[in-house]
This record gives sequence, structure tokens and C-alpha cells, in this order.
Amino acid sequence: MGELAIKVPDIGEGIAEVELVAWWVQPGETVAEDQVLADVMTDKATVEIPSPVAGKVLALGGTVGQLIAVGAELIRIEVEGDGRAEVSATQTTGPALAPSPAPAPAPARAPALAPAPAAATGLAPAPPQARAPATAAVAHAPAQPGERPIASPAVRRRAWELGIDLRQLPASGTAGRIVQADLDAWLARHPGAQRAPQAATSAPLGTERHDEEAVPITGVRRRIAQRTQESARRIPHFTYVEEVDVSDVERLRAQLNERWDGKRAHLTLLPLLVRALVLAVQRHPQANARFDDEAGVLTRHGAVHVGIATQTEAGLMVPVLRHAEARDLWSSAAEIARLAAAARAGHATRDELSGSTITITSLGALGGIASTPVINLPEVAIVGVNRIVLRPVVRDGAMLPRSMMNLSCSFDHRVIDGQGAAEFVQAMRAALESPALLFVD
Repeated sequence: MGELAIKVPDIGEGIAEVELVAWWVQPGETVAEDQVLADVMTDKATVEIPSPVAGKVLALGGTVGQLIAVGAELIRIEVEGDGRAEVSATQTTGPALAPSPAPAPAPARAPALAPAPAAATGLAPAPPQARAPATAAVAHAPAQPGERPIASPAVRRRAWELGIDLRQLPASGTAGRIVQADLDAWLARHPGAQRAPQAATSAPLGTERHDEEAVPITGVRRRIAQRTQESARRIPHFTYVEEVDVSDVERLRAQLNERWDGKRAHLTLLPLLVRALVLAVQRHPQANARFDDEAGVLTRHGAVHVGIATQTEAGLMVPVLRHAEARDLWSSAAEIARLAAAARAGHATRDELSGSTITITSLGALGGIASTPVINLPEVAIVGVNRIVLRPVVRDGAMLPRSMMNLSCSFDHRVIDGQGAAEFVQAMRAALESPALLFVD
């Protein structure tokens, strides 16, 4: 028998190292050709590494959470024949971003940190019914013995947390893919089959506690930590907060939804905010830019690619609404909804999560009075949206109930002065408080 060392493949785009987020085999197991061995994470996407040969696993080249250089040994397999050999595995890039947990996670041994994906500190919370119901599809039989079920890392993670064997589940997704709705259906049929929750560790008030829990920061959470730390370290943030009366724009939004009920995409406030941002950028292009501080070059973009900070089970993602300047309200609404659903389901692609020129972040009803959002490096501005509150406001000497909301916007003070930042926010405010301006270039 011979030994084959399978190396981490060159995934492209200048990536020098990857994070190991899941092992799907263990030493002593027999693997088939093309069987997935591990999931690794690049700066944005999770990649499945399949085996180029059949054989028996002899050793694993790292632990979950560890950063491994491209070209380093990933796994060693015993194969037919004599001698020792090395080969780089081919890879299949999965659309998901959430790291898949290993069946038996091990503590991370983390070397130097890799570059991180774009992220922002403000969050767009998932709606209560974030998982879409299963659509009509051909049901595929459960995986046969020895076959690896097809599922995104987000689905695998949830199944692992619930103690569900994916090989038991019929698949309703395209090409036999198991989706979140399949897990929901299985749980509905087996209400008592979930993994028992861990015992509560809380103690009565007045009781001394000495317990500790070490939580490795890996996967998407590690990337968020790196990215926000780098942004705060390199960018002198300047935050400007302004109050906006959104009573009229909210009334317009309700009227438009009633007028086009079921015929066009449902409008939230977000597409209207995007439209106001696009108009403000036309007058203040310095806010729609990316700054390469190492080269000392500020690139102002004509295209408005808006990052939409979105909270997912795996952590904060920033899918990108491309060419917002060319979209109407309903096109923006439909695309925002699609991107958010893809990010939350773990289906967003690398292209959908990169290339933003300015970001919007919102905590919705949890948005508070004001916030200080962290800029999505290398952008130079981020628009933070706080919650809407009905308050009494004086208008023409009369006290009136008005829907009020704050915009909390951060700017890179190296390239945007305070006056320019204020003028940009005031331009957004003017468009939102006089919504007819949203339809005038």
C-alpha cells in the first residue's frame, strides 16, 4: 500500500491561506473518490475539498479553526500501490458563507490572521419568519449508504446542532439538495427527536460563580472581528447624527404597497433610503468612494453599489445591491429581498458579497436612538438607520404627532471633512422629508 498526501489547492484570487471549518472524515475511515473531505473558508466563501482518490484516511493536517497555507498538507490517505506521493485536491466552491461545524470540533491553533471580508457593525435583523417555506419540488430519496448528502454549510450546521443525520432526510431542493425546509419538515414529523438542550448553567442571585467558558472565535465571526478591528485601527471615524421626519415617506410607502399589492415587490423603508442615498451621492460623490490608503488613492465611483448589512445565523453578511442608481423602488426592493434571503440561507456567492461602494446598516426596531457604525473598509462612508418613533413635534406653531427617525452616519475623516459629511446627510434628509424629490433627478 502507498500513501498520498493531499494538499490545500490553489483556490485563486491571490488567496494564500484558508481556515479549516469542518472535517467530514476521521482517521481510519474509508473514503471514496470525489467524497468531500473537509470544508475550508476563504475570505468570503466556503469551499468543499473532495478526495481525488479512494482510500483510507491516515492523518488529518489540521484542526477546526486553524489557518492552513495553500499548498500545505491537508490530509494523508492510504491508497493502492507503493511509495509516497503528493497531490493538490480539486475544489468545488460552495455558494454558502456560513462555516460548517465539524462533527467533533477541536480547539483552534491559530497562526497569523488572514484578511477578512467586508463587514459592518450595524445589523439588519432577520425577520421572524426568515426561512422560506418549501416550494413545490420533486422529492429526492434520502442518501444511500456511503453517499454524502448535498447541503449547504448552513444546513449542515443546523442539522449538526439538532443532532439530525442528513442521510435520513428526503431532499426537496434542486438536484437533490437538502434545504432548511427539509429540516423543518423532519422536525415536524419527529418532534421529540431533537438533541436535548444543555442543562442551564445559571445560578440563583447571591450565589458565587466560578465557571468559565472558552469560546474559539472562528469562521465568519473571526472574519468580522478582523475586519472591524482593522477598520477601527486604520480609519479615523467621524459620526454625524441627524433627525429625520419620515411621516410623509412612510405614508407614501403604505400607499404604494396598497396600490401595487401583489403586482410588484413589497416596499419597506430600505428601498426609499437607497433612493435618497443615490440622490445624495449625485451631489456629494466623495461619499461613494473607496480609499486605498497604502497607495494614497481615493477612487470615486459613478456606479452606486450599496452594501446591505444583513444579520444571519452565521454572523453579519453584507450582500451588495449593484447599480442602485439605475433601479426603481420596486427593482431595489426585489433585489434587496433576494440578496438577504440568499445570505441568510447561506447561498450568497462571492460576487454578491463584494464590491460595495457605500453601505447601509440598520437594526430595525432595535435600532436605538443613535449609533456609531464602523465603516466597511475600504469604503469611506456608512449610513446607519435608527428606529422610527412616534413623537410630538412642533410644526407651524402646532403640536403634531410625527414619525421620527435618526440617521447615524460614519465617515472617513481622512478624505471627508465634517461639512461634506453633514451636507451629504442633509441631502438624504431633504429627499426623505419631501418624498416627491425621490422621483426627481
